[in-house]
Amino acid sequence: MNSISEATTAALYLLISGDAELWGIILVSFRVSLSALLIAFPFAMMLGFVLSFWRFPGHWFIVTLNNTLLAVPTVVIGLTLVLLFSRSGPLGDLRLLFTQPAMIIGQILICFPLLVAMLHMAYQGVSRHAWETARTLGCSRIKTLWLITLEVRFAVLAAAVTAFGRIIAEVGCAMMVGGNIAGYTRTITTSIALETTKGEYVQGIALGIVLLLLALGLNLLVGISRGRSVQGAAQ
Repeated sequence: MNSISEATTAALYLLISGDAELWGIILVSFRVSLSALLIAFPFAMMLGFVLSFWRFPGHWFIVTLNNTLLAVPTVVIGLTLVLLFSRSGPLGDLRLLFTQPAMIIGQILICFPLLVAMLHMAYQGVSRHAWETARTLGCSRIKTLWLITLEVRFAVLAAAVTAFGRIIAEVGCAMMVGGNIAGYTRTITTSIALETTKGEYVQGIALGIVLLLLALGLNLLVGISRGRSVQGAAQ
């Protein structure tokens, strides 16, 4: 390409023309990230809720451990999974390495601590008496959890959106456990890395535009959710 403008124009045309390879990569990215988020979210919600409403032996350790996991680089998570799933590893018989399930597991490990931390903070804003009152009125534990979650729904939504943005833009773990296989495990970020090393910038720019638009949309959603949460708290 002679210039950035020409490459950008070609990238926009590639997006608009519905290029099958390009949109296949986008589809894989969304499928893997949404699957990881949907699997991790219920468990993270339960743990965040328990940490907020009860004190028990080891409570501080779980909170500290979760906060520590927030700082673990994604490549370290990828390395751990490669060691576990490689042929000589303890889970090698499962043959998960370089598959979408392995990528989903990696993204679960990435987003879970973030979800727990954000949901922990969200539920801390709810009075302990809300649980006791709902239980006194005869609500089951699940229904009480649902009612309390509704009280902090905007913060919960913000946690989900932030976690999704985190894992779909991640590249280290996806590259290591997915292998960047065309049409199967190639995602937006791994494809951008590959195309850049080949000097082919058009597809990389097109996928970068998708990520930027996604980031903009997610941040708008988080901003609206936070605004409504603050507004709701003030009322």
